Amino acid sequence: QVQLAESGGGSVQAGGSLKLSCAASGYVNSIACMGWFIQAPGKEREGVASIHSVSGHKHYTDAVKGRFTISHDNATNTLYLEMSALEADDTAMYYCAAHRRWGWECSMWSNYNYWGQGTKVTVSS
Repeated sequence: QVQLAESGGGSVQAGGSLKLSCAASGYVNSIACMGWFIQAPGKEREGVASIHSVSGHKHYTDAVKGRFTISHDNATNTLYLEMSALEADDTAMYYCAAHRRWGWECSMWSNYNYWGQGTKVTVSS
């Protein structure tokens, strides 16, 4: 099993920056991909950024490309999401996720089956 715990959410003004963290524990060496998902009020949860645990290949959706950066510290088993140029539409619950399904693109969002509890990000305009 894999356990994930996010931190770093909060309130920020539009145009500001925020950095989220996700601590992974358990069978971390078996993780193939990690990613960040967002769930805006009244909307379904959707993946926005992913990273492969071995190659480090990253993927971003168009909505966050150029503004968000995903990274992973293998030494501490911590996933990060650095967010800049935040917009009101970025207001959402942010979830860290992972899966152990090797051989798939990390942007295959339906593969993710380990989830953190989420951290709330509020961007005020």
